Amino acid sequence: MYKLITLDKNKYDNFVKNHKTKSHFLQSYSWGELCKVKKGLTPHYLGLFDNKDKLVGATLLLQKHLPMNFCYLYAPRGFVIDFNDTKLVNIMIREVIKYAKSKKSIFVKIDPDIVIKKYNYLNEEVKLDYDYNKILNNLKKQGFKHLGFTKNFETTQPRYSFRIDLNQSLEDIESHFSKTTRQRISKSEKLNTIVEIGTKKDIKEFYHLMTLTESRKDFISYNEDYYETLYEIFNGNKNSKATLFLGKVDIDKTIKTIKDNLKNVNNQISILPIDNLSKSAKNKLKELTRQKEKLEKDIEKFNNYKKEYGNKLTLSAHMIIEYGNKAWVLYAGNHNILSETYVNYNTYFEHIKHCKEAGLDIYDQFGTIGDLSKDNPRLGLHEFKKKFGGDYVEFIGEFDYITNKFFYFVFTKLVPIYRNIIKKRSKKELKDEIDRTK
Repeated sequence: MYKLITLDKNKYDNFVKNHKTKSHFLQSYSWGELCKVKKGLTPHYLGLFDNKDKLVGATLLLQKHLPMNFCYLYAPRGFVIDFNDTKLVNIMIREVIKYAKSKKSIFVKIDPDIVIKKYNYLNEEVKLDYDYNKILNNLKKQGFKHLGFTKNFETTQPRYSFRIDLNQSLEDIESHFSKTTRQRISKSEKLNTIVEIGTKKDIKEFYHLMTLTESRKDFISYNEDYYETLYEIFNGNKNSKATLFLGKVDIDKTIKTIKDNLKNVNNQISILPIDNLSKSAKNKLKELTRQKEKLEKDIEKFNNYKKEYGNKLTLSAHMIIEYGNKAWVLYAGNHNILSETYVNYNTYFEHIKHCKEAGLDIYDQFGTIGDLSKDNPRLGLHEFKKKFGGDYVEFIGEFDYITNKFFYFVFTKLVPIYRNIIKKRSKKELKDEIDRTK
């Protein structure tokens, strides 16, 4: 007889992080604790045991408490189970729904980490080794309502992403970058930009860059305390890790590099026989003169930057989550100045290398769009992430198992109106906070 019971921290995390296909930070113990502390949700860490008392599946269920002692349960990117094993999946569903009803849950939401389409960096479709339609149809048969193949960010978690296979050589990974991306990383390196791993004390700088990015893109997410708590929880658990990457520029070093390049150009000009130039030498002189003028302008420009902003500046700050065999670029904040240093590109490259050196299998850029029409305001985000050559993947989407039809209607139709009012109010408060930090 199968049974679904609560697991302790170590037994739960050891199973989830080591699962071959469904390990995900959104199913981690750390994510559950963050949601408890910062989102007011109650985490349930559950394990499914077979009749031989072997742990064969697990799931984090986040409980959102509602009026009149009702609630709903959400398994982010869950369940952690072999979805190709129909019998096992059906038993898991049966036990989870039984558990949900005992909590007076009006519905159970899942959005499994199941890829239904994949395209490589050449935009060639990659054949999957399973039939996702079989999984989709079985979930529907068991009573789950599929909420559709959305194209943007309508769902709780993004339905599209880019993933880099870290089992490739670093040379192969880099060769899949766009030509422009490779050039910008190279230029950033030549300008002596710096990428460092930050500590808890750098969360304030990270938050500042997040607010600048969010203000430009007209969305507001979390306050500084949220990011600090996330960092503490994920690094306080031996099974998970949050790493802060800081992309910086030291303007004095950059100016020295430009001056060295200028000296080299002047040396090349000095050895040209100015009085007797061949056609090719004239062309070379023209090009060297162009380079000289540009370098001189760059020196002047960076000296002006130094006067305005100071010598050392953090231009990019990215938070990477590592769990199991994967890493996710969860948050990224960037300044809108000194864009010609391409620090953001170099920062991405450094944490790709970091994740590969850590022995991880998958690097997930965590979110893009499926609607690639030219007027989509998120298209720029998509095109930027695409430049790093990952596989473009589409996930199966969200499902709801409804256990109380009346309150499900109230929650899904009426509550969103109230939420929009609260969201607008919170957005204004956070914008006021951003304005005070400028």
